[in-house]
Amino acid sequence: MIDSGFETRSVRMELLLLVSFQAPVVDVDRIMDAVVAITPLGMGNYDSNAFQSAGGVERYRPLESAAAGAETVLRQRPGTVEVSFELPDDQGLAARVVEAIYQAHSYEEPVIRIQPLLASRSKGLDDRSNPHRWWNTTGDWKKAPSVKEQA
Repeated sequence: MIDSGFETRSVRMELLLLVSFQAPVVDVDRIMDAVVAITPLGMGNYDSNAFQSAGGVERYRPLESAAAGAETVLRQRPGTVEVSFELPDDQGLAARVVEAIYQAHSYEEPVIRIQPLLASRSKGLDDRSNPHRWWNTTGDWKKAPSVKEQA
């Protein structure tokens, strides 16, 4: 395993923390607003950087000590997503972010994970003429409104 960052001509690979959580899609904006209030989730010339998966089905059964009380039937909740983002390798910051997720989440026992990883950061080279960059393409995604703009 690579235990330190490294560089190529175009990018730096940095040691960071990958934070992910699962939540009903209706909770995500509230949770992410709480996270961004603590840290901007910056990446180069961008902020609020996160990834949200497509909806899936969460499966669970409350036990006796759960707030809902014991149930015999396995619950299946559609519309649950996973959101992930990167943080600097800072345990204090990670603790504040985890607490913010917990407080903004609707679950009694939210699924929150943190993993160390190497992640790329552009060196900001001038590659405006690169034909593969989004600003040099005509894909219709370029015109698509953000999730918040659609709401």
